Amino acid sequence: MNEFERLLTQVRHCTECQGALSHDVRPVLQVHPNAKILIAGQAPGRKVHQSGIPFDDASGDRLRAWMGISKQAFYDPQQVAILPMGFCYPGTGKSGDLPPRSECAAKWRDDLLARLTNIELTLVIGQYAMAYHLPPQYRQVTAAVAAWQSLPKGVIALPHPSPRNNIWLKRNPWFETELLPELRQHVVLALGKP
Repeated sequence: MNEFERLLTQVRHCTECQGALSHDVRPVLQVHPNAKILIAGQAPGRKVHQSGIPFDDASGDRLRAWMGISKQAFYDPQQVAILPMGFCYPGTGKSGDLPPRSECAAKWRDDLLARLTNIELTLVIGQYAMAYHLPPQYRQVTAAVAAWQSLPKGVIALPHPSPRNNIWLKRNPWFETELLPELRQHVVLALGKP
């Protein structure tokens, strides 16, 4: 077992937030040092917690459609790394899932990101990932997504692909007409396909 495999085994067996959850821990992530695309998301939802497969829900269907990518490519860890801010389902609050637990990012994120040296495209999804990955002026979701041409090279901010964001998508039609074609081009270039 190499150093990366040891780290990944430790992450998958992490129980750091067990006492704070009303359910068992189940870290859900997908990483490999060869990955070309990094999806920096928020936290698994209930369905993903049950399956153990990242974005195994309606949000994942929409995200793959936005990217113009097949399930096969999406779930190939040597192509796509999926590293949420919190690895375990945080539970449900009054208006949806609770925010990602902070323990994961503090304990594991830097070590994992340091090993992802082949990333050519980073998709920063949702406000919690934006707060970690983007400069302060881009931490509000609409501002960050609208600034797609101004973000650092190889970084694209996206709203969460949840069906709960349908209103946001209707209010921001430029997202589908302007940003999504660019996103798909960046995905093709990152994966090295014509």
